[in-house]
Amino acid sequence: MSETKGWAPPKVWKWEAPSGGQFASINRPIAGATHEKELPVGKHPLQLYSLATPNGVKVTVMLEELLAAGHQGAEYDAWLISIQDGDQFGSGFTAVNPNSKIPALVDRSGAEPVRVFESGSILLHLADKFGAFLARDGAGRTETLNWLFWQMGSAPYLGGGFGHFYAYAPEKFEYPINRFAMEVKRQLDVLDRQLAEHRYIAGDDYTIADMAIFPWYGALAAGQVYNAAEFLSTHEYKNVLRWTAEVYSRPAVRRGAMVNRRWGDLSGQLRERHDAADFDTQTQDKIDVES
Repeated sequence: MSETKGWAPPKVWKWEAPSGGQFASINRPIAGATHEKELPVGKHPLQLYSLATPNGVKVTVMLEELLAAGHQGAEYDAWLISIQDGDQFGSGFTAVNPNSKIPALVDRSGAEPVRVFESGSILLHLADKFGAFLARDGAGRTETLNWLFWQMGSAPYLGGGFGHFYAYAPEKFEYPINRFAMEVKRQLDVLDRQLAEHRYIAGDDYTIADMAIFPWYGALAAGQVYNAAEFLSTHEYKNVLRWTAEVYSRPAVRRGAMVNRRWGDLSGQLRERHDAADFDTQTQDKIDVES
């Protein structure tokens, strides 16, 4: 048997050098603040600290959908957190989210501020607070939560797995790319089969499950994440593409996708949002998807 050559892990791992890749400067094996920096506080009850990555878009879409549905208590300030500049390691941010990941929310509508971190937790907090986009009880609530937690558990394979090795790693290696591509295609097939029988992810109603899954898998299928649509043959997932087009046609989704965005076409950027009037008449270009 021939010996397999390659890097062998040491007996004890040590952090000796940055791992490389696009986000190497913000990765480290320890938690906690690196510097003192308080978070700004605006005039609205809900204070969001975020960036328009897929996890951030989940929450801004939810907030815009709540406002569109007439929930005026959902007015919010959205403050830009530049993860490339290390804003997530400031003392104010780590006090809200000790995990130093966006998005993070402070709900100041009650007697005492409530911190909410992890995007799925924020969606659930807002859904229960306003009684919207999630059934209060019963099978519909459970099915929605099934898919919400599916997304929270599955997305690391897409983002930290496939996305890292395919798009961001300083070197390309066959094994991790193939391994994670296989898993991402399996996940797309899970969604495609579900959407073959249902209009939305959890059934006939648009819910927080759609808001959680769309910025990751909808954007991936439409070629907006990792530039990998051709590589993954996402045209095969007709039901996912149908659902993606329907969700993106919602005005609140299009607004939410703009908030805390600092890249791409200027017409699609709204770096901070403090009032509905901050949106101008320009909108993002439509996602080009197959129906």
